[in-house]
Amino acid sequence: MSGPDPAVAAPVTVRALVARGVGADLRVEQVRLPAPGPGDLRVTIRAAGICHSDLSMVNGTLAARFPLVLGHEATGVVAEAGVGCRLTVGTPVVLNWAPACRTCWWCQHDEPWLCAANTAPTVARGETDDGTSLHLTLGLGALAEAVVVPESAVIPIPAGLPPERAALLGCAVLTGAGAVRNTARVAAGESVAVIGLGGVGLAVLTAARRAGATPILAVDVAEAKRDLALAAGATEFLLSDDRLSKEVRARTEGRGVDNAFECVGRATTIRAAWRLTRRGGAVTVVGMGSRDDMVSLAALDIFHSARTLRSSVYGSSDPDREVPELARAALDGTLDLSPLVSGVVTLDEAPAAFDRLARGEGARWVVSFPD
Repeated sequence: MSGPDPAVAAPVTVRALVARGVGADLRVEQVRLPAPGPGDLRVTIRAAGICHSDLSMVNGTLAARFPLVLGHEATGVVAEAGVGCRLTVGTPVVLNWAPACRTCWWCQHDEPWLCAANTAPTVARGETDDGTSLHLTLGLGALAEAVVVPESAVIPIPAGLPPERAALLGCAVLTGAGAVRNTARVAAGESVAVIGLGGVGLAVLTAARRAGATPILAVDVAEAKRDLALAAGATEFLLSDDRLSKEVRARTEGRGVDNAFECVGRATTIRAAWRLTRRGGAVTVVGMGSRDDMVSLAALDIFHSARTLRSSVYGSSDPDREVPELARAALDGTLDLSPLVSGVVTLDEAPAAFDRLARGEGARWVVSFPD
C-alpha cells in the first residue's frame, strides 16, 4: 500500500490573531494555511505592527469578511519557496499588502499604488481549526506565526535591521514617507502641519524633518503625544482645539502652512487641515475614513483659496523600489524609526494592544514572534 505523495505538501498550522465578527473579542487561534504552491512563499513572521487599518476591519469601518486573521504590516524570513520563486530560504523580507500586477492601466502609467488588482480588504485563504473558511486582512493575515503569500507580496531587504522596526517599513513608514516625498513633494524650507499622531502621522513628521521642512507643527487631541511628536521631528506640538487655526497662523506669518497632512481619516480633521493651509497650499489626506463620513467645503472657498485637496494612497509609492531604500536609510542611521515604536508585545498580548490603539495611546504597538 503506497503512502502519501511526497510531492503534495501538507497545510501549515500556525497561531494567529483572529476576529470572528465586527466588535467581537479578538482571540489567538490555531489556523491552517495552504502549503506554498507555484510562485508562493511561506514566510516566518518575526514582527508585525498593529495598524489602525486593522482596527478598521474589526470596528466596521471597512467591509471585512470573517473569521479574519488580522495584520498586514510585517517582516520575516522566507521559510519555504514554491516552484518558480526567485527568493531563497533565509531571505529577510517585508510584506507588501498592495503588490502591483504591472499590467493594468494604472501600473502601465507609473501609478502602481492604484493597481486595479488591489481592491479587496480581505482575501479568502486557509481555514480555521474547525474547518471554517478563513479570510486574511489585505491578503496577508500577518499577525500570525507565518503567512503563505505570492512572491509578489514580499520585498527583500538588507539583513541587520531589528524586526520591530523593519516591520513598519511596509505600511506606516512607506505611507508617511511617500506622502511627504512623492505626493506632496515637500521641499526644504516649506512649512508643514500634521494632524493625527499615530504611527503614520509620526512617520510623516520624520519624513518632513528629513526633507528639511520648517516649521513642522504636530497636532493631536492628546497632550500625551507631545514627546512622541518632538522625538519624531516636530518643531512644535499643538493641541487640536478651537484656537488651532490662530496658533498655526501665528507661526507662519499669518498665512497658514504650505502643506497640511491629515492622518486620521475623518471629515472634521480634513476640514481642520483645510483651514490650516495657506492660499495656494496643499492638503494631503493620508488617513482612511469611512464611506458615510462626508466632507463639506464651500464652493467659494475652494475657488478663492486655490488650495489643493488630494489623497495619498500607500504613499504614492512603488514599494518594490522604495522599501529597500528606506531599509538602507534605517540601517545607516539617516532614518530613525525608534520614535514610532511605542512598545513590543507578544501575540497573546495583541488584543490588549488593539484596545490601547482604539484609545489613541502611543504610536505603533509591535507584536514580536520568537525565533
